[in-house]
Amino acid sequence: MSVQSSVVSSKAVSSRPDFAVLGGGLCGRLLAWRLAGEGHSVALYERGDAAGSGAAAWVAAAMLAPLAEAASAELLITELGAESLDAWPKLLAQLPEPVYFQRNGTLVVWHHSDRAEASLFERRVRANAPAPLFDGGFLTLSGAQVDEAEPALGGRFHQGLLLPREGQLDNRQVLSALAAGLSERGVATHWNTSVDERALPDARITIDCRGLGAKPVLPALRGIRGEVARIHAPGIGLSRPVRLLHPRYPLYIAPKQNDIYVIGATEIEGEDMSPVSVRSALELLSAAFSVHPGFGEARILELNSQCRPTLPDHRPAITWDGATTLSVNGLYRHGYMIVPEVSACAARLAGALLEARIADADAFAEWRANDRWAPMLHQRSVAGPFGGSNASERTMPRAEA
Repeated sequence: MSVQSSVVSSKAVSSRPDFAVLGGGLCGRLLAWRLAGEGHSVALYERGDAAGSGAAAWVAAAMLAPLAEAASAELLITELGAESLDAWPKLLAQLPEPVYFQRNGTLVVWHHSDRAEASLFERRVRANAPAPLFDGGFLTLSGAQVDEAEPALGGRFHQGLLLPREGQLDNRQVLSALAAGLSERGVATHWNTSVDERALPDARITIDCRGLGAKPVLPALRGIRGEVARIHAPGIGLSRPVRLLHPRYPLYIAPKQNDIYVIGATEIEGEDMSPVSVRSALELLSAAFSVHPGFGEARILELNSQCRPTLPDHRPAITWDGATTLSVNGLYRHGYMIVPEVSACAARLAGALLEARIADADAFAEWRANDRWAPMLHQRSVAGPFGGSNASERTMPRAEA
């Protein structure tokens, strides 16, 4: 049997680790790396390759923009994002490979015909962002201030918003560095390896981070398709991610190293993994050209699509089955932005399960009540719509988006 088609069952594991992590995308890698760093024995199983080329994280722009995302995300997400943004430099410093990380902020611009979108954007951000994040982190620019903030766009936009605390990183370098970090910390990695749902790998605690691959146990999980262009555009020189407000396709342009840019906008309901459509490509590239004509001479390196795992309330969920299995899923479009805090919360809960500090529903309820990120924590029940108990899901309604 080839490596690519291998299937592992509990009989194939020679020793019983503390944790078996199913799924080696961004969240699975980071969680396994954390647990191994705490001294636990960990095995990771991923149906794709070590590069992560089949994961949603491979396609992402990896912008760390909790304030900008507050225009469409609730308070829980923006708070997770703010804490995670502060955590990223410490995490990256511990990885064995360098990762491009930038914290030059986000510039938001719009064309004059779309000026109504700016006031709508600000109202939504004010409604959904915590006050400490907004205060001093949301600056209105006009005229020469826009040119000074982003000289590459000099004279093209008469108004803008600068969100100076936000950041970004290189998504593919993160995946590579985490793979190297797993090896460094002694994690038993099983790349190109599927798991048999009927006979999962043996471990004291199993943590399911399979994204859309977990649909058999999370039936309400759905995919939301995103499409991006990765281009090479020497000479433009954007110094930070730029977001273009538009009523139909709000665009982001994220500059990476070596004059590489990731351009995205589309969000489509459905689990279609087919290539990028002509319409999407035209809209993405035309909008980028409207931001800076220099993009017209850029070279298209890739047009990519992927589906982000999403739960009905658009929140991440860490779900305990009442026995020895955790599920971590539903990071939606916010994976890189929130994964440090989501994985840290999951690691704390996993450690409590391993040490038998949580063994029943009452102990879980007490743990949940004392955790800052309680809205993410669920115990599976038959009545729950996606694996969490109804009581836990009702504790914090979504904020206005």
